[in-house]
Amino acid sequence: MQPAGPPAYPRRMHDGAWVGRSVSRREGSDKVSGKLAYIDDLSRPGMLHGVTVRSPVARARIRGISFGPGVPWDEIVVVGPKDLPGPNVVKLIDVDQPLLADGEVRHCDEPILLLAHADRAVAERARAAVILDLEPLPAVFDLDAALRGDVIVWGSDNLFREYRVHNGDVDAGMADPDVVILEGVYDTGAQEQMYIEPQGMIAEVDAHGVTVRGSLQCPYYVHSALVALFELPADRVRVIQAATGGGFGGKEEYPSIIAAHAAVLARKAGRPVKIIYDRVEDVMATTKRHPSRTRVRTAVRKDGTMVALDIDFVIDGGAYLTLSPVVLSRGTIHAAGPYRWPNVRIHARAVATSHPPHGAFRGFGAPQSVFALERHLDRVASRLGLDPAELRRRNFLRQGDRTAVGQVVHEPVDLDAVLDRALEMSNWAEKRARFEVENRAGGPTRRGLGLAFFYHGAGFTGAGEVHLASVAHTEATADGRVKVLTASTEIGQGTNTIFTQIVADAVGLPLDRVDIAEPDTAAVPDSGPTVASRTTMVVGQLVRDAAAQLRTALVDAGLLAADADRDQTAAAFGPAVAAYVERHGSLRGQATYRPPDGIHWDEKKFHGDAYAAYAWAAYVAEVTVDLRTAEVRVDDFVAVQEAGRIVNPTMAAGQIEGGVAQGIGWAIYERIVWKDGRVRNPQMTNYIIPTAVDTPPIRVVFVPPFLGDAAPSKGIGELPMDGPAPAVLAAVAHATGTEPMAIPMLPEQLMIILEEHRHGDR
Repeated sequence: MQPAGPPAYPRRMHDGAWVGRSVSRREGSDKVSGKLAYIDDLSRPGMLHGVTVRSPVARARIRGISFGPGVPWDEIVVVGPKDLPGPNVVKLIDVDQPLLADGEVRHCDEPILLLAHADRAVAERARAAVILDLEPLPAVFDLDAALRGDVIVWGSDNLFREYRVHNGDVDAGMADPDVVILEGVYDTGAQEQMYIEPQGMIAEVDAHGVTVRGSLQCPYYVHSALVALFELPADRVRVIQAATGGGFGGKEEYPSIIAAHAAVLARKAGRPVKIIYDRVEDVMATTKRHPSRTRVRTAVRKDGTMVALDIDFVIDGGAYLTLSPVVLSRGTIHAAGPYRWPNVRIHARAVATSHPPHGAFRGFGAPQSVFALERHLDRVASRLGLDPAELRRRNFLRQGDRTAVGQVVHEPVDLDAVLDRALEMSNWAEKRARFEVENRAGGPTRRGLGLAFFYHGAGFTGAGEVHLASVAHTEATADGRVKVLTASTEIGQGTNTIFTQIVADAVGLPLDRVDIAEPDTAAVPDSGPTVASRTTMVVGQLVRDAAAQLRTALVDAGLLAADADRDQTAAAFGPAVAAYVERHGSLRGQATYRPPDGIHWDEKKFHGDAYAAYAWAAYVAEVTVDLRTAEVRVDDFVAVQEAGRIVNPTMAAGQIEGGVAQGIGWAIYERIVWKDGRVRNPQMTNYIIPTAVDTPPIRVVFVPPFLGDAAPSKGIGELPMDGPAPAVLAAVAHATGTEPMAIPMLPEQLMIILEEHRHGDR
């Protein structure tokens, strides 16, 4: 990836010495030097290696299990459903998913049996020697077949969850004689998170309880699952995050399964057990982005005024519920985009199929619905003879407008400024016109420019943050240091560095006087999961409040001057804390989440204030299409966003760059190949992700916050996943005169589109 220079951000937003500055990543040197120990670098005395026996078929009745020759079975620890200490369920939103299949298999690679041995090679031999007697049952892999109920694989109708949004009179809007009606169907495929480090856990079980450590995003998710499985008091289950090599949502809910597998093996063995997946097993067995199909029908006046929007949004949840309801919810809320639609109807469903369960992935449902709407609006603009940017501009949400779910836009949004910056940086008007002239001249390549405009809500949807009731603690020590205690995890996105900057400013200390506690459920409070673009916006504010309490306590006790500057505070802080501790025993701060005033969400009506804050963005992709090979090369990418106060500009830009690269991969490189419900390309040699060579220069800009100096920070982890795919396909459409409506669009798919277009021109 070519460097694009620092992101544009006004210096006046610096809050004290540290917030707003690109300080170095705290764990950076340990990662570069190899000093940081990941879960597969760790071992415990007497440790065994665990493996999982999985189903080779999508749906079947388990008639029997036998153990083949050539394996020292007397040395192998074997765990089946009857060996579990408590209920055979994985606790999450629902309890429909068994930890081990019992009687029936519902998807390929579903866990059936667990094995462990001191020698990993012997454990692998034993896995290969297990003989499963399975009676195949009918399965369903198609969304329409699942909706029709051709085969029922979950509940009474295969329907995990359903949401409806209805504002105005869509039918009347569609019947307006002055509107242009356009329909389209847009498909998105599954996507593998492809984190650098595969899933891994080490578990120990003794008389004191259960301890697991591993690669994970959400310690308290795993903790809750283990408490339910082992039926133990919460204080007898301990979950510790090891250094984690990436997550992207793939280590949100799935670690509960691998942690539980390791723990039940350790319980039976009486020894620690490590389970580490190789890449093939990780890709085949773990959750992915939900595939989707979106039918869009719009009524738009000839001047570009949007009148009515009718959407049918369906996602494939796979065999078990996992997080499908919340993925569907976010996709539904974002489906109408940042536009004024006086009449809206959205019908959204998550259905069960016989695929492995789909789950959390960066963007959490919004990329699927945003792709559909943005591609559709380009087609609308083409029908009306309008510039795609102008169509969007004429319908932007303004202050005082309501979103599709009824949320009033209270902040003074300036979406024109975001769009104008993207158009200026990409040289939109001149390049669009020039490319069209060059493309008409012929030749083996075509060039195009495409746009996507979108928004993304930060934090949990609706009352989710209230339900979590997240807590953050700080503690001051007599040597003049502050420790931050939260369950927020560092997974490469910069949590430790961001929290350090926030606390250093809140107290008035140098960065090296702030320590971040290891995420360990025995030592840190439940500050909620590291998901949903909430770490900086939600937990960061709690950390700030808890840190400020330390300084306030010292000032109130007369131990620190209220007007002490940074140097004075740094010098006086240690002695002041020592004196305070001598009087009171300890100096700690604590903050608990409270929703902003006036925020209300009605889950039953699916209406109200869906998010406390939104980030807004305009992305422009420039592509070259080779008509001979149908290959698409992204030549340039402009990413402009308003995301409130930026704590660390370099790391924020890195988040945008990484999300854009991942979005480009989803658009034109990454195809999961399914056969009978099983992944057939589970290796990095045949599941292709973009490399540095394939990634264009990504020019990142953060426009000044709409709220000025009073702006809070907003989440940006998910935002950059939403826009790249529609922008890239819009550029391909501009280059070729075609209307691609599905991703991933590999050369073989584009070749079919180009051929159909040529035949249509004859």
